[in-house]
Amino acid sequence: MEKRLRLDDNPEQPTSLSDRAIENLSFIRRTMEASGTFTAVSGLGVMAMGTLALLASAYASRFPAPDADLRIWAGTAVLASAVAGYAIVRKARRRQESALSGPGRKFLLNFMPALIAGAVLTGALVTAGLPSLLPGTWLLLYGTGVVTGGAFSVRAVPAMGVGFMALGALALAVPAWGSSLMGLGFGGLHLAFGAIITWRYGG
Repeated sequence: MEKRLRLDDNPEQPTSLSDRAIENLSFIRRTMEASGTFTAVSGLGVMAMGTLALLASAYASRFPAPDADLRIWAGTAVLASAVAGYAIVRKARRRQESALSGPGRKFLLNFMPALIAGAVLTGALVTAGLPSLLPGTWLLLYGTGVVTGGAFSVRAVPAMGVGFMALGALALAVPAWGSSLMGLGFGGLHLAFGAIITWRYGG
């Protein structure tokens, strides 16, 4: 006698319409995230970084010793990074986005290598007794990170990075201007472009 298989006996059930719809929506969301722009860069956070940098520049000018200058700027960098991170997360939540979405991850992964290189070169230059090259190195590599990470963000971000790179090249060419260019870059550029980002991209 011919056996008939009931639908319940078939191990391969057809995918329901709702499951397919969920899969399609997930695929569309992943595709949009991968091709999107990281808009959670906070202009207010960037301006706060600029304010901290100007304060650091003014304070460092009172201590001509290179090691004091290094400690002041290193401490400022840590504080400014924390402020920027908080501002990015806050803006992302306000927009109901994830700070570590597809574009956010790309921004971070492309931004960090230049900073790591800067940390390594800082140790090498201090060991070699060449602290006068630190301002140019910091400005140049920070600008490089901002340009590469900013490729996944709004236009103002990579433009700001180009400004940092130009100041870094100038500081390496004329090391005596290093401290002033640090204030102009980390202070002035952050304030100027932070204001642009706040005005054009909602905070």
